[in-house]
Amino acid sequence: MKIHHLRNATMVIESNDKVILVDPMLGAKGTAGPSFTLFRYKPKRNPILDLPANAMDIINKTTHCLITHLHPDHLDTYAETLLKTKSTPVICSVKDEKTLRKRGLNVTQVVDYWKSSEFLGGTIEGIPAVHGYRFIVKLMGNVMGFYIQLPDEKSIYISADTIYTDDVHKVLSDYKPDISVVASGRAQLDLFQPLLMKMEDIVRFINNAPDMVIANHLEAVNHCPITREELALELTNRGLIEKTIIPADGQIMEFN
Repeated sequence: MKIHHLRNATMVIESNDKVILVDPMLGAKGTAGPSFTLFRYKPKRNPILDLPANAMDIINKTTHCLITHLHPDHLDTYAETLLKTKSTPVICSVKDEKTLRKRGLNVTQVVDYWKSSEFLGGTIEGIPAVHGYRFIVKLMGNVMGFYIQLPDEKSIYISADTIYTDDVHKVLSDYKPDISVVASGRAQLDLFQPLLMKMEDIVRFINNAPDMVIANHLEAVNHCPITREELALELTNRGLIEKTIIPADGQIMEFN
């Protein structure tokens, strides 16, 4: 299996002839919408950088698209147009099906929470995700993580945009995924608590993960202050850097 990290939370899982695009934000720099903050962090239109040069090579091979939630940094208008043009099969949460169908996307599979279903010869299961601390959660809406087991491949847990919860802990400790993906940018708006794990909870996630961790959602949108360098330093100091991949945009990771 190959995992291509493209930008932010956009990644591609490549397994034999299946190419699964996850949370596509595919537009050019500045096209996904206005700045998510005005005074907490420097205002910039998002995304704050372009896709890497090699991104479209793998995106154009997409056979399926997996969507964790509907925020524009996980599904932008460019991605929607591409998915509709190619009638790409879309897999999403049961709570997002109606909206995505209204937008004209080809929803071919709906995933429910804690229910395993057939997926490309293997299985997929929806995992609850809580997009923020305290009051901000209601404003952020529905999010779903996914636990995926493809034939003859390592299992993968995409935690999606979430804080560290009992549900996250259950997957790490009971399901024991071979690969776990954690959104690590600690996104925060001008008001309220962060939308993603704080540094101490990222550390907790990685410490409790049974095997390799991929840290993404970094340095691509203006409301995510944690940098790759800062995260790497913290994990080095904690003795966790060896089990963590902090991929550069465009990096391809192979798992055998």
